[in-house]
Order: sequence, then C-alpha cells, then structure tokens
Amino acid sequence: MLETYFIKPQTVDRIRASWIGPEIEHYADWLAEQGYSARTILRRVPMLVSFGEFARLRDAQEVTDLPGYVDDFVTGWITNSSASHHGAPTRPGLHKEIRGPIEHLLNLVLPGFERTGRHHRDDPFVNAVPGFFEYLVKERGLRPTTVRFYGHHLNRFQDYLIRIGITDLQELSPAILSAFIAERSGEGLSKSSIREGCGILCVFLRYAHREGYLKSDLARTIGWPQVYRLSTIPRSISWGEVAKVLGEVDRRTPCGKRDYAILLLLATYGLRGREIVALTLDDIDWKRERLAIPERKAGHSTAYPLSITVGEALVDYLRNGRPQSSDRHVFFRAAAPLQPISNSAVSGCARKYIVKAGIEVPRPGSHTLRHTCVQRLIDCDFSLKTIGDFIGHRSAASTEIYAKVAVDSLRQVALGDGEEVLG
Repeated sequence: MLETYFIKPQTVDRIRASWIGPEIEHYADWLAEQGYSARTILRRVPMLVSFGEFARLRDAQEVTDLPGYVDDFVTGWITNSSASHHGAPTRPGLHKEIRGPIEHLLNLVLPGFERTGRHHRDDPFVNAVPGFFEYLVKERGLRPTTVRFYGHHLNRFQDYLIRIGITDLQELSPAILSAFIAERSGEGLSKSSIREGCGILCVFLRYAHREGYLKSDLARTIGWPQVYRLSTIPRSISWGEVAKVLGEVDRRTPCGKRDYAILLLLATYGLRGREIVALTLDDIDWKRERLAIPERKAGHSTAYPLSITVGEALVDYLRNGRPQSSDRHVFFRAAAPLQPISNSAVSGCARKYIVKAGIEVPRPGSHTLRHTCVQRLIDCDFSLKTIGDFIGHRSAASTEIYAKVAVDSLRQVALGDGEEVLG
C-alpha cells in the first residue's frame, strides 16, 4: 500500500527499513481503510518514521517502549519548528498535530494503550456502591442511553462530594443533598432537568440503602421543583420553515446528500435521533416501498410507507454519498474514520441547518423537526392515539402537549385577526 502514496521506491524502502516499519505500514493501511485522505497519510508517515528513529537513538528496543518517548519527541519537534521559523510563536494546535498521529499509531498496535486528552470516565461511585449500574440494566431494564444519562447526573454529584470533602457516603445528610440540588438549580438548568436529576439521585440513594451502603433512606428527604404537566410548548417550526431549512443543504456534496436525507426523515416521520442512527439497509424495503423502524423507545416497531421524496433522497445518498462499507448501517460520517454516525451528529445536523436558515427556536435540534411532524398531524385533525402510534410514543400523555396549541389560530391572533378568530 505504501507504493500508492509514495512515488519514489527509495522512500518506500526507507519507511520499511525503519525498525517500526511494519507497524507504520499497518497503520497506513488502516488509515486508508478508514477513509483518511492520501494527504493525511503522506503527512503522518514521515513523522512516524522520525519518531521511530528518535526512540531508537535513545535505546528503545521494543514497540512497547515507544510510549515513554512521546513527550520528548513532541517537545523536540516543536522546539525545532520554532527555531526554523526564527523564534516565531508556535502555531496553535501544532502540539496536537504532532502527538495525535503518534498516539493513534500506538493505540492501534499496542493493546491497552490509552491516548491522552479526553478519557472515558469510570462509572461514578463504582467502589462506594458497587453493582448500581448492573442493577439499572438487569432489574430496571434501562437502555444503554438511559444508563449513560444516570452516569452523567451522578458524576456531577460525585464531583460535588469530592469538592466539599465528603469521602464516605455515610457522611451524607439532608443538608448536603439540598445544597447540591440548590447548586444545580443555579446553573441555569430547566426545572424538568433538575427534577430528572433529583429522580436519578433518589433511585441511587434507595439502592444504596437497600444494599446496606447507607444506614437510612435519604431519598425520602429530597425535594425537587414542581413541574406542571403540559406546562411547556412544543418547539416546532412551520412547514414553510422546514422548506427553508432543507434549502440550506448543499446536495452536491456527499455530506449534503446525507444531511438532506436525515432532515427529511426527521420532518416526515418524526423519528428520534437514535432511530435514524440505528437504521440499516435491511430496514428499507424497496419492493414494498416501506421503511421499518425496529426497537422503538416504546418497545415496539413501526413500518412506514416510504414516501417518494424520502426514497429519492435515500437513493441519492446511497449511490453517490455513502462510503463503501460492509457495515449495514445507512448513515456514515462524512470524514474519516469510517464509521456510522452518532446520536449527537443527527441533532447537530438539524441544529446546523435550522440556525443557518435564520430560524429562531428554543434548543434547535433533531427534536425540533420531530415536534414539527407531530404539529402538522395535529393541524390535519388526526387523533392523539393515531399520532402517538405514528411517532412511537409510549403513552398518550406524551402526545397531549401538542393538542393545546392551535398554531394557525395563534398566528392569526398575532397578526391582528384575533377578534375574528376568537369569535
């Protein structure tokens, strides 16, 4: 594969002659498989050869010795770069550009090697209350995304306890819990977010008491803000604004073809981000013109008629935008590494084009278009039961919030025709 990127045979020979030549060539092949550009490979391989020589001259003998030389190599490279530019300030991001490829290689060839930067945090309270996250999965039957949500809130609680010097859960008291909730409330979170956090804290404290890690059930002492049912307004946009959002997509690029198909799925079927991420080629039945959404949040599956517009967008992406892969997922990252997109990518896609279209809406994202889909069905006088089944709501209560907003009538009131509407 090296011959694909380096024209001169002498260059290829020099790379392979390096004592870590096999590892570098393996890394170059992996980069190509993951969709990295030739330019990236051409830039990284010579640097890795230099790193290997740097480590060899300092007595490195095994590949496992390499991690100990990364810091010195990066420092030396940056120092030499500054000297070659006559003491000019170091270019921002150069440190990451040097360290990143080296650690990328080591992560590939050394099992267990951890790259610097953002690390995955261990589950909170894993030593103080062991078994809690297994309990969430096995006894409560929570999905992985929900379990991560628990971890997010409990990480904040753990950080708070460390900050105030609490090292033993037996030191917890109602006053400490109230202080934590008050601090979270002052961080600008919504009442519903505070309430969800309090609920998670209650589940954790009850489990800790049940398993004997707490002497008393402190969950009983937690108070949270009152959130009134149906108190919020759906953050939908009009169908005309959806057209503006779609118009902002440059469908000439692979990324644009993908984003256009995603936006249509969100607005047409009201899908959740996780449902779009989970879509596979097997879920599209071209002969029957159906789109299957298995394993929805409510625990059931749904089969939709495949609309012509959505079908055409999917065909355009699959033929002209989707990278070649044996993975059956429909949507992939537009940039390397080659892998399916994430939930956050779907929401980020929707937010990007909503903002680009100049549409103001609270918390723009994938749920904005889901709300729009539901509101459109409400305006067409479909029953709440039908709508709930269509978008995969677990209970009718989840759909009722949309029934209280007569969008067209409110628009007329705002435009000055209020007396006629109200009459």
